[in-house]
Amino acid sequence: MSEYVLYQYPTCSTCRKAIKWLDGRDFKYNSHHIVEETPAAAEIKNLIEKSGLPFRKFFNTSGKRYRELGIKDRLEQMTADDAAELLASDGMLLKRPIIIKNEIVLVGFKETEWSHNL
Repeated sequence: MSEYVLYQYPTCSTCRKAIKWLDGRDFKYNSHHIVEETPAAAEIKNLIEKSGLPFRKFFNTSGKRYRELGIKDRLEQMTADDAAELLASDGMLLKRPIIIKNEIVLVGFKETEWSHNL
């Protein structure tokens, strides 16, 4: 059985909650530091497509970089390709954690969503 892939940021409290949740249920996962191992644009675009979510859901809207770059005002003009390129350029722009296995892609940690889908 293949492992889950988890993109997370070690000092993020939500990521720590997600890891605690996974560990408490003996999930096997391969953890990646979202800033040091930011997914490439093509991978991000693939994750957006698999998730079925609009690309805006992949942005860390509460993050400092998101605000500094004024992304909120640019989202309407962005294509999925533009968004994937921008997200790949800076791991701090990505909402976290992201967990992936086969066709499952979940963004952010919501215990009920994870319980139902993993």
